[in-house]
Amino acid sequence: MTDNSLPTRSNRLESETKRTRRGVALFLRDLLVIFVVALLISFLIKTFLIRSFYIPSGSMETTLLVNDRIIVNQLEPGLIPITRGDVVVFRDPGGWLLPQTPVQQNPIVAGVDWVLSVVGLSAPDSNDHLIKRVIGLPGDHVVCCNALGQMSVNDIPLSEPYLQLPVGESKVSKDAFDVVVPAKSLWVMGDNRYNSKDSRYNGDTPGKGFVPIENVVGRALVISWPVTRWTWLDDYPEVFRGVSAETR
Repeated sequence: MTDNSLPTRSNRLESETKRTRRGVALFLRDLLVIFVVALLISFLIKTFLIRSFYIPSGSMETTLLVNDRIIVNQLEPGLIPITRGDVVVFRDPGGWLLPQTPVQQNPIVAGVDWVLSVVGLSAPDSNDHLIKRVIGLPGDHVVCCNALGQMSVNDIPLSEPYLQLPVGESKVSKDAFDVVVPAKSLWVMGDNRYNSKDSRYNGDTPGKGFVPIENVVGRALVISWPVTRWTWLDDYPEVFRGVSAETR
């Protein structure tokens, strides 16, 4: 038997090295496939189901605080109808927000923020959206205030436990109003009634203070961050239970 009939030490090492490299390559390939699939699933979830937003202002205190992060259900209003009491995120109908100065980020931070936004864990467009509580649906007659300082919807006075009012103040709105919500629109208000530029104070905008339902991104479901603030967001159905539906 000649020497070249048996594998040499160097040949064995070369063969083992090739197998190792092939194993590493297959592992990296599988890892890349898993990452791409996870990214795609996250993108689809963000696009059609849920996404994250952060709260940039105090208009919804104390229900929501500045810099809270929330998870928004995007099936509403597409598949699930909006109801009175829902806390909704919506695109500016026009004139509600002041022009925003673009945020300057270094390339690394911008790249990370983009990846997180794709999977719904970051919300770089939060400053282009607003969040308020739905008070009036299409056709509703919303009036404020009665002798007790309450607001009424379709002649039913509301007792609103979610409000933050100044100490000693009982009126749920500093300014009176009397509106009928147009078709395919909403009347929305902040829970921090004396510090919220909501439907009451946007009457000079193109939409006259009403929010087109098509502008609604979705309903806020839960505070996701910080952990100490984790809670489901209530739509308080008992507040509006006696309100009958008007012509929509």
